[in-house]
Amino acid sequence: MAAKRLSSDNIDNDIDHRKDKRMRAKPSFASVIGEVMMARSAQCVINSIEPLLRRVVNEEVERGIQRNMRTMTKSPSLRIQAPEPAYLKLVFLNKTLPSTIFTCNKILDINGESLKLVLVEKIGDRITPEILRQPLKVEIVVINGDFPSPDCNTWTVHEFSKNITKERSGRRPLITKDVNFTIRGESCVTLGEIEFTDNSSWIRSRKFKLGARVISETPNGVRILEALTEAFVVKDQRGELYKKHYPPALEDEVWRLEKIGKDGKFHKRLDQAGIKTVQDLLKQSVVDPNKLKKILVGGKAGMSDRMWETVLKHAKTCNIGNKLYIYHESNYEYTIMLDATCNIVSITNFDGQIYSPAHFTTDRVKQNETMEELVKNAYENWNSLEVVEGQGNESLQQFQGKYNVAELNNLQQNITAYDQTVVGGLGQVDGGDSMINNNNIHLAYGIWDASPQLLL
Repeated sequence: MAAKRLSSDNIDNDIDHRKDKRMRAKPSFASVIGEVMMARSAQCVINSIEPLLRRVVNEEVERGIQRNMRTMTKSPSLRIQAPEPAYLKLVFLNKTLPSTIFTCNKILDINGESLKLVLVEKIGDRITPEILRQPLKVEIVVINGDFPSPDCNTWTVHEFSKNITKERSGRRPLITKDVNFTIRGESCVTLGEIEFTDNSSWIRSRKFKLGARVISETPNGVRILEALTEAFVVKDQRGELYKKHYPPALEDEVWRLEKIGKDGKFHKRLDQAGIKTVQDLLKQSVVDPNKLKKILVGGKAGMSDRMWETVLKHAKTCNIGNKLYIYHESNYEYTIMLDATCNIVSITNFDGQIYSPAHFTTDRVKQNETMEELVKNAYENWNSLEVVEGQGNESLQQFQGKYNVAELNNLQQNITAYDQTVVGGLGQVDGGDSMINNNNIHLAYGIWDASPQLLL
């Protein structure tokens, strides 16, 4: 019986073994191909999203570092212990541009030089040029003038891209010509022709900045911080025809001065009074400042006192040159020498003595009125005055040949620069300056008292 049971058990084991062999049957060819294709598809997906994942991770790590650095800067002890991270950055070597740039003009720095861009490594306050192992393609873009905030020195790629200003609908690209270039070798490049095609008045900040960003792949996917210039205003090219001059020239029309618009009411008032150039205005401010002020400030819709002072202040920055104008009094008792704006440089009496304005005093009103009259007569006969150059002694000798060298040198030393003289004229007016000298000197007519009307 035992033998029979054993035989029955063996039979059961054989049946189970055959079932297991059927279950472990070899896979079909189709199933093998399917598994291979699924594996390849998964690898392709991983390869395609890997750069995106790297970029997201880099930005998140960078944002985390910035947050930690801002937290650490609140504590002096942490600031000392925590080393600042090193990073690569594009930098404009001459990032200060003129405060106003006009469309269709090459963008230059404040010194009139082409912009230069360099790649550097920044560690704390230490900046060193970075030698490139491979060329980098760079793009110049326009950035909102408010970016970044004053307390922010770094930013993410997303923050930078979000502040790029594009052209208005239906307009040409905001900047044109050489906006793309390549940096090689020593990492420094001079920018070529770049021009704006539109003004900046239509954005909230009313200002632009130029930015430079890398658009090619970087070694090992390293983040390179973008470069930024200072903010500036962009105006249409036609505005350049009406811009003010700093400093103005004597021959400039008066509307080149601040607060006087071309063909505006103040320009027309001055033109009607025969005041067409900056020199005309300066001469009038010396000879009869009250009349000039009445033209601009008087009447309806006249200038405010502040505007009047601004006009005079701007006019006084003018370079008056070296020309001197000689007027002989009708009786030849006095000969006066004036600068280009009708200020007295020197007076010569009939004895041939030369005096500078600093020597004059006016105890007697009669003599003071006589000098006023001389200057006014010179002003009225301006086109007939004798003109000499005030720089060299030769011109002065031509006028005062009988005087010795010491006297001529003394005259030269007493010629006062215009920005140190008083644009208050022969009669004082609000906004004018004055100088008082208490010295007395005897002239042919007697003692003259110090007066701002003579110390022009």
